[in-house]
Amino acid sequence: MTPRHSSYDVVVVGGGHNGLVAAAYLARAGRSVLVLERQAHTGGAAVSEQPFAGVEARLSRYSYLVSLLPRRIVDDLGLLFRTRRRRVSSYTPVGAGGLLVDTGSESATRESFVRLTGSDREYEAWRRFYGTTGRLAERVFPTLTEPLPTRAELRRRVDDEPTWDALFERPLGETIETTFADDTVRGVVLTDALIGTLTHAHDRALRQNRCFLYHVIGGGTGDWDVPIGGMGALTHALAEAARAAGAELVTGRAVTAIDSDGTAAEVRYDGGRVGARHVLVNAAPYVLDRLLGREPAAKPEGAQLKVNMVLRRLPRLRDAAVDPADAFAGTFHIAESYTQLEAAYREAVAGRIPSATPSEIYCHTLTDPSILSEAAAADGMHTLTLFGLHTPARLFEDDPAAAKAAATRSALDQLDAVLAEPVSACLAEDANGEPCLEVKTPLDLEREIGMPGGHIFHRDLAFPFLEGEASTPAARWGVETSVRNVFLCGAGAVRGGGVSGIPGHNAARAVLET
Repeated sequence: MTPRHSSYDVVVVGGGHNGLVAAAYLARAGRSVLVLERQAHTGGAAVSEQPFAGVEARLSRYSYLVSLLPRRIVDDLGLLFRTRRRRVSSYTPVGAGGLLVDTGSESATRESFVRLTGSDREYEAWRRFYGTTGRLAERVFPTLTEPLPTRAELRRRVDDEPTWDALFERPLGETIETTFADDTVRGVVLTDALIGTLTHAHDRALRQNRCFLYHVIGGGTGDWDVPIGGMGALTHALAEAARAAGAELVTGRAVTAIDSDGTAAEVRYDGGRVGARHVLVNAAPYVLDRLLGREPAAKPEGAQLKVNMVLRRLPRLRDAAVDPADAFAGTFHIAESYTQLEAAYREAVAGRIPSATPSEIYCHTLTDPSILSEAAAADGMHTLTLFGLHTPARLFEDDPAAAKAAATRSALDQLDAVLAEPVSACLAEDANGEPCLEVKTPLDLEREIGMPGGHIFHRDLAFPFLEGEASTPAARWGVETSVRNVFLCGAGAVRGGGVSGIPGHNAARAVLET
């Protein structure tokens, strides 16, 4: 495919979900829009694929859950896309028992806390803490699709000085340690601060606080929901909305350079070039620097292991009191106590694969069986996705194959330790008789979907406010670059990260106000 015209109002570099959101909004506003995507399809990391030959399961291969996508974007663009709330929040096995947080039963959750800790003190602390983050979410989430507030404005909007101090000013570890006493409970809270982020509870740079904030404010509730039909359903809906509005989507064309004088730009791609008044870049700032012909700053570094599986059936648990269909219905925590998370972090920064890789497991088919064929669902098959923490890109550079095997063993050994049978005994086989298990390291993400260092947020997340006043629409919407008519519209924008569409929405708003 090649572009139909030589010049456009807006050229979007990268057809991931944020780029498609921006294209749809701008085309609906009457702008001529071209999206250039290097892969043969749009979607970026928000895709569904069938990776195992002969196995009819469409996995959300790179990104899994939806929290930050505002209903406003879905409604504005008329998307035929839905999510479904998971009926269990989380399960954390501990010894022969475990902690089950059941969103549908306060009494069952309280009883689980009591069985784990011996009293209801931790449950009451948990209830108060997440009541506080829930109120924070109600106040902060709506601002993500508004012009960036200043720090002072957001502080006034939060209107809760102890909460502001705990989440925006002091390392999160201090709050966790003064609020909770149990090592397991502390760890379950901390995990939301470490998704895709190599850091620790007492990081003075507050990277853990920023990551935690985005994980607890999504949707104004903090819920992490399952996309019905898989992540590819969102991509398909967005692509259809962009095309219907008049945007031109060209795949199989990698952008190689961007030249701009701040008023007009030229975008060069494999096989040609095209002019633009504005360029929106749905790629990491590190990639943008290279496209502009500049020496980029330090390369970002992802820190997660992704293991995708298809099972013949769910495995049995050591904890006989919990049904596997309940345990795997939410987030299944492995080796994620507070002390285990700290130990794994120390090993990783010392250059070693963690001996006990902390991991979270999701079973999407318990919430949305539609990603399986009718026959596969009737046979009791399920998908499992393991997301491992503290496995930074640096660990895989010297010997990628050996390091991948070691990291996979470390994660699956921790899973097997809490099961009554090895997970390998439950794996389905593909058409070639191979087990349905694939592993993605940060280096794989860089090679396959263009994320530098495999960093799923493109760079460290930023607090959703301005330190000073904004002088341009791009600065006001958090999408500014050093070039006046080149904006970020991907996860590297302020208020980026996750499957949200927010950077795409905000970049489009900045263009329309310029």
